Amino acid sequence: MKFKKLLIGSILLLAIFTLAACAGNNDEPSQNEDADTETEQSADEANGDQSTESESDSMEGMDHSSSGEVPAELASAESPTYPIGSEAVMNAQHMKGMDGAVATIEGAYSTTVYSVTYTPTTGGEKVEDHKWVIHEEIENAEEEPYQSGDEVVLNADHMKGMDGAEAVIESAEDTTVYMVTYTDVQTGDEVTNHKWVTESELSPVK
Repeated sequence: MKFKKLLIGSILLLAIFTLAACAGNNDEPSQNEDADTETEQSADEANGDQSTESESDSMEGMDHSSSGEVPAELASAESPTYPIGSEAVMNAQHMKGMDGAVATIEGAYSTTVYSVTYTPTTGGEKVEDHKWVIHEEIENAEEEPYQSGDEVVLNADHMKGMDGAEAVIESAEDTTVYMVTYTDVQTGDEVTNHKWVTESELSPVK
């Protein structure tokens, strides 16, 4: 009788130890899963922060708005397609939030417009194919328009480090350029007296 009781007691103890061991094994993966989840969340948050910072850095130094002042020698367009006070849709991607925005024309001027590549005077990476700089924003500009490959010095402050920077002309076009005010389609912020948008980058409001 005593032998049976001992045998039953031994079996119960063995069962208890077995259940406890199984419970312990089940807990460990759960803890590891929690740790893995926290690690993944931290990595995602870090990547998100880096992405936001990168986007912000790419636009740093760009003056969306301006005072509206233009070079004294800049000639107003006689019969612009989009007169001052009219509206037009922008088809340009110089900056985020511009493409598709409805712009109000603040000024229309006849000039030569250039895309340029330059190294900012404030340091940093070279700015490739910046749009746009007009002929009157080139230091000691010659009377004749510049050609692709010509080297010039910029006299414009659209971006930090632009004024006084040495630049290479990438393209040149005689056209009407416009100064515009519009609402950024991404942020909802108003951009006033933005320089510049070319005539080919505008279309009628439907």
